[in-house]
Amino acid sequence: MHERILDFSTTPAKLSYRYRQLVIRREEAEPTSVPMEDIAAVIVSHPQISFTQAVLAGLSEAGAVFISCDQRHLPVAMAVPLVAHHVQTVRLAKQAEATLPTKKRLWKQTIQEKILAQSRALIEITGDDAGLEKLAAQVKSGDQTNVEAQAARRYWQRFFQNCNAPPEALGRKQEGEDRVNLFLNYGYSILRAIVARAIVATGLHPSLGIHHHNKYNPYCLADDLMEPFRPSVDLAVFRTLEFFDPSYDTLEPEVKEHLLAFLTGRYEMADGLRTLFEAAAKLAQSLSQVFEGRVRQLHFPGAICYAP
Repeated sequence: MHERILDFSTTPAKLSYRYRQLVIRREEAEPTSVPMEDIAAVIVSHPQISFTQAVLAGLSEAGAVFISCDQRHLPVAMAVPLVAHHVQTVRLAKQAEATLPTKKRLWKQTIQEKILAQSRALIEITGDDAGLEKLAAQVKSGDQTNVEAQAARRYWQRFFQNCNAPPEALGRKQEGEDRVNLFLNYGYSILRAIVARAIVATGLHPSLGIHHHNKYNPYCLADDLMEPFRPSVDLAVFRTLEFFDPSYDTLEPEVKEHLLAFLTGRYEMADGLRTLFEAAAKLAQSLSQVFEGRVRQLHFPGAICYAP
């Protein structure tokens, strides 16, 4: 899978499609082009960006995601390919037939891995995991005792304690509340797109979740599978906050560039240096194997330490 993310947020541009290339035209500049197969996502937030229908079709054919943002540069809409795998019909049927016990078992694994990822993130930032590794072992099928919430309270109380933001605000992650939440929301939205892309490429449908099931949410499965990767975004935001002084309280281009550099970089995982794209793809592939009865365990990324 290709991993280039193009962010159009600073200047007007016209996007068109020609010979399997995304052609970019800006005022007083020579046109440039990018091969469609190199693109993972196109993010559009500048109000004077125009594009043709052929651009959307070309991105979808190449397996890329198109993301539209609001005035604050936060993603508000996402288009993912409908057909991306040669056995999609079979896999969709297996996904729809998944039993409740299977879904509960998968959610237990997912939450355990999320808490372990939070543990590793806390150790990297503070040197102590606040007992999260032990807490992960207490997760039951379907997380019926809501250990996830217990872990979240410990995690958020410590993670950003030096970032001039109250822990209770961080726990809510309300849009526009402060720059920390603004950066987190942006990072989570990009992560969601990465995971949704991996799900579709595997032949599964992003709306059929294993835990999330809001009828108005077309990306329930993406919201499920992105949970263990959230601490990767948290670390990216933490490092971004360290790099920029408090005057950077909006999603300036340089802030987004810094965040995207982390999210598209390499991470030290259990099986070597990998990108989030690769880790999400492996997780989605393992989920399809679970639905097919070939394996029982999901393949999670393991460690998430950023490797520049």
